[in-house]
Amino acid sequence: MTYIENIFLCMVSPLLVAALCMGKRQLRLLLFCIAGMGVCLLSAYINTFLAAVCRADVLAATVEIAPVVEEMMKLLPLAFYLLVFEPEGEKIKSAAVTVALAFATFENVCYLIQNGADRFSFIFFRGFGTGAMHVLCGLIVGGGLAYAWQRTWLKIAGTCGLLGAAITLHAIYNLLIAYGGAAQYMAYALPALLIAAGRLFRFGRRE
Repeated sequence: MTYIENIFLCMVSPLLVAALCMGKRQLRLLLFCIAGMGVCLLSAYINTFLAAVCRADVLAATVEIAPVVEEMMKLLPLAFYLLVFEPEGEKIKSAAVTVALAFATFENVCYLIQNGADRFSFIFFRGFGTGAMHVLCGLIVGGGLAYAWQRTWLKIAGTCGLLGAAITLHAIYNLLIAYGGAAQYMAYALPALLIAAGRLFRFGRRE
């Protein structure tokens, strides 16, 4: 984690300045962007700590530790938002997607800093695939929470189920990436294809 705190400060500083100039709706989205980057930074610390404590190799840390930690951390800002402000369904969805998108953006920037950006094609597919995967997990969690939190009896069970689904999807993605070869590029394409299929399904139902 080379100068990861400095990267975080450089990316968050313009958002904080912009937050002073925006309206209420834009302010909420900017705060969720900052929260998404913040939990990404914390996830990096926790992943490293747990991998050291459990003496996990790279594969175990990538497939078993990172998905659990990252999805739980992304849920924290949403849980605070739900418990304190009790937002409507659409606001929950947009908050979840914004947190996931900011998380993926910060993760991609850190990856570029640590590994370089000389291989454009690989970086493009990785950045696109990782972003789509995090957004897909955000859509699953956000859409599910918008439904579950309207029903008192479903709040806890629904939240745990959605978290489990996001962790499973994230772990499968990481496993395919770790396997390499064609499976790696399949993993990059799969989240975007699932999002596109979901959008087409929604448009078909509306018609």
